[in-house]
Formats: sequence, structure tokens, C-alpha cells
Amino acid sequence: MRTNYKKITYFAILPVLMLLTGTSMSDAKDVPIMTKEELKAQMDSSDVMILDVRKGKDWKSSEFKIKGASRANPKELDKWAETYPKDKTFVLYCA
Repeated sequence: MRTNYKKITYFAILPVLMLLTGTSMSDAKDVPIMTKEELKAQMDSSDVMILDVRKGKDWKSSEFKIKGASRANPKELDKWAETYPKDKTFVLYCA
């Protein structure tokens, strides 16, 4: 059985995106999803900020991290969400 990681990632980061943008579940269909190919094409852009929002133990034990990504503890969203500039494109990932 193949796992569709795109869907898993989407549903895992959807609540965080909704909190950051102030959207409701009815607005969730409007949250854009970026493929890994689209992300690769934008990796060098200064307008893109990549946030790794995996749980601490998952982040620490992983050998796979996106180069240039910042670690953002999902449990401390209220602390860090206001520290980032609003004019950037944010990519949150957890898988």
C-alpha cells in the first residue's frame, strides 16, 4: 500500500497554517499546497521562509532536514508567529 505523503503533509500542516493566517476550516480549501518541485524552484528566493514544525523528538532524530529551514516549535506558535515578517511566503513542513 502506497502512502500519499502529499496529503499527509497537507493535513498535518493545515492547522498550523490556519492559525498563522487566521483562517477557518471553511477557508481551508484556499490554503495553497506546494509540491517539492515548486519548493526546489524557489529555494534560493529571499521571499521564501521554510519552517520545520515537526515535534522535537522527530526533528532531532531525523537525518533529513531541508537546507536553510528554520526550526519552529509547533507548541509555541503564539511565540514565534509574530516574529516573522508578513511579506514572505512561508512553507511549513512536518514530514
